[in-house]
Formats: sequence, structure tokens, C-alpha cells
Amino acid sequence: MTDDRGLVGRILVVDDERNIRRTLRMVLEGEGATVIEASTGEEALAELVVPTTSRPAIQVVIMDVLMPGLSGLEVLERLSIDGEGSPAIPVIMISGHASVEDAVKATRLGAFDFCEKPLVRDRVVVSVRNALRQYASDEAVRELRARIRGEIIGESEPTQRLLAQIAKVGPRKARVLISGESGSGKELVARAIHDSSERRDRPFVKVNCAAIPPDLIESELFGHERGSFTGATAQKKGLFEEADGGSILLDEIGDMAPNAQAKVLRILQSGELMRVGSSKPIQVDVRVLAATHRNLPELVASGEFREDLYFRLNVVPISVPPLRERQADISLLARHFVDRACAENGLRSRRLSEEAETALRNYDWPGNVRELRNVIERMVILSDQDLELDDVPAEVRGEGDPSPNEAPLVSLGPDQLPDGMTLKDFREAIERTFIRKRLLELGWNVSRAAESLGIERTHLHRKMRLLGIQRGG
Repeated sequence: MTDDRGLVGRILVVDDERNIRRTLRMVLEGEGATVIEASTGEEALAELVVPTTSRPAIQVVIMDVLMPGLSGLEVLERLSIDGEGSPAIPVIMISGHASVEDAVKATRLGAFDFCEKPLVRDRVVVSVRNALRQYASDEAVRELRARIRGEIIGESEPTQRLLAQIAKVGPRKARVLISGESGSGKELVARAIHDSSERRDRPFVKVNCAAIPPDLIESELFGHERGSFTGATAQKKGLFEEADGGSILLDEIGDMAPNAQAKVLRILQSGELMRVGSSKPIQVDVRVLAATHRNLPELVASGEFREDLYFRLNVVPISVPPLRERQADISLLARHFVDRACAENGLRSRRLSEEAETALRNYDWPGNVRELRNVIERMVILSDQDLELDDVPAEVRGEGDPSPNEAPLVSLGPDQLPDGMTLKDFREAIERTFIRKRLLELGWNVSRAAESLGIERTHLHRKMRLLGIQRGG
């Protein structure tokens, strides 16, 4: 870690030249770091074994490129293999004799930085400080992944960025506005933020603002006094009170009624609420997380959502990427859902074939992770054996029967109008042919097709379902 006083962390210095090790020790210990020395690559690997109570983790390695025995590049390569492509800890390579090719190779192997000898004190200090920050950030993500019990699954770059954002914002007190398409995992993100905060042992309360009738949402959120309205036969705590000391997720905040918006704003401003039918304020300590699949700036512009509430909620915005933008995660998610579906339904373990995985990866997943989970569960329940390509639903495989009206219209000319067709049928047939042609031109990329057609992607998906447009059909 770093603080205002200098460097705080355990640094491994690896160099066969004693004077270099001694100079680096003096510089780094003068900045507050703890320095461990190694004169060979073999000694370095011994120091980097799994940490124990008596051997705390090394946080940064400074290593010479050229050494007798195992060279610095060979040690770096081993660390990269153990780290599945890049070292698990930042490695700063140093050298006075390395070639450009050595520097390029070090970078490709995941070296954090490369410093030439003779070493410049300030350059070394800055590099180590940045490396310690990187280690702290990576460690926070690792701890977060363990804490959230593997619910956010994926190794893709968008998923890693998302986890890094959660790790940064989780321990803070700031309000967070989570946006993303339906089914993309906004609730999981909110839960992960709560679980990575100091409030993790306190309540996490979820409210679906779209599911509560407008005339009941105030009572649900803020509670009510006995007799405050017809049916209020007893005093009731609201969900904000239930979440006191913890976090509350206002899911689908864009659908919240205007009168409830005003009262939520008051809580954010003062930390006080009033139950329906009461004039006595109640103080609560709640971290507010909000989520929506709607475009809140557009709702603000149209007057459907309060601008002051939007700015109060949007302190830290987090956007959850749709599944189609993290294709590399689909196989991991699919296997996870297969294992879970088997366990939940009391079935023996199933294997997902490579062909089935390929079909899943090639699908656009308009319903995102939720749709993938439901499809996998259906496959597991309906199959008596390992999951093959034929077990993947036809609409996911991009197969299906062509619409009966589509074939005659592909070659439709001005004097070739089919007999007995209504205006509605004719309009749908032309629309079906036009949309399918555009999808074919763009390789069935629904997002690009929607953009080229000048409509929202979700609207295009609805059109495709209504018109029976399927890939391969």
C-alpha cells in the first residue's frame, strides 16, 4: 500500500549484484517499505511460495533481467504461467545490459515496468508506488470475488473492469447508480457492493419499485402508523427502517412514483423519514443503491423523474455490460449454471459439449444472464444425459422453420402481389423481409442492425419475435 509518508509494503529485490540490492534496500526502506533480498532466480521463486503467517505475501518484485542460473525473464515467465497469463503480483524489471528484444519480451510476459541501470532514485520510487497501488487494487478484486461467493462469474475484460469498480466503490459510503439491461446482473452488483463494505453484516434490503402499486409504495418504503389509511390495522416499519445500518437497493428506480421520489430525496438529504400518518421524523443510517434498465437522463428531460433525485443518486455510476459484450464469459457461466441446475434438481452431473458451448457463445442473448440461466436449466431438465448441440433450443442455435409468408416475398415484384393477403399481412411480410435482409448483411449482429434501422435494440428483438425472424430460418 501507499500513504502520505511513503511506501508501505513488502518488496522483493532480486539481483546478483550486492551493491544494487543494497542501494535499493536503502532507498525503499527510507520510504517505509520492507525489503527482502534474493541473489538468484531460484531464491526469488522460493520467496514467492504461498504466503504463511511467518512469511507474509510479497507485494512487488524488482528483478534484474540477466542473472546466473535462472534469468529474470525465466522467473517472470514462470510467474506469468502461475498467474495464468500475467504475474499475480507486479514485477518491475531492471537491467543495464538488456536488449530491446528483452524489454519487449518482458512486457509481453506481463512486467509492470522496465527500468534501466543506472537506476534513478525518484524513478524507482514512483514505479514501486504505482506497483503497490496496482497490487492493492488486484488484491481487493480477489477478496471481492471470494466474498461474493463466485456469483459474478467471468474472466472477460468487461467483467474484470466491473469487479475492479465494485472493489473500489464497495468500501466507500457513496451512493451508487447501477444501470444495465434487464437480466444483466444489476442486483448481483448491488449485493457485491454491500458485501464488500463495512455494512456486510447488516441488512441488505431489495425493493422492486416497479412491482409495488403506486398507492402502496410510500407505506412499503417508509412504513405507516395504525389507522393511517383503510387496512392499516397495526403500526408497520418501512423497508428503509428495516435496512437501518445496512444497504437498500431501489431496483427499477425509474418506475418509482413521483410522490415517493420526493420522500426518497428527503432521506438522501437529511437521513430522516416519516411513516405514513405520522409527523414524527425517524433517523436512519442507510446506504442507498439504485438500479435501472431505463435511461434516467431521458426520464429527467421528459419530467418523469426528478432531476435533483437523479443527481443525488448518481454519485458513482456503474454500467453492467450486457452478456453479448462479454462473450468470453458465456462458457464459464453456462458450466456454472449446468452444475447448479443439476444440484438443485437432484440430477447427476452433466457435461456440456464443445458444439453446444459454441452455439451458446454465438447467440446474442437479448435476455442476458437471466436468459442463459433459464435456457441451461431447461436443457438440464429435459435431457437424460450430457448436453449436446441438439439439446440447445432451436432459437438459440439459429434454426427454425421459415415463416410461410416470407418465401414468396423474397422475389416480390410490383406486379406480383399474392392473392388473398390483407394489408396487415402484406405490411408484416415486407417488414419481415427487410429486417431479415439487413440482419443477413450484418452477420446477424442485432445491435448493429438496430442501429442501421434507426430503432432500439430491444425494439428490434420484439419485432423479430413478433415476425418470427430467426437466424437460419
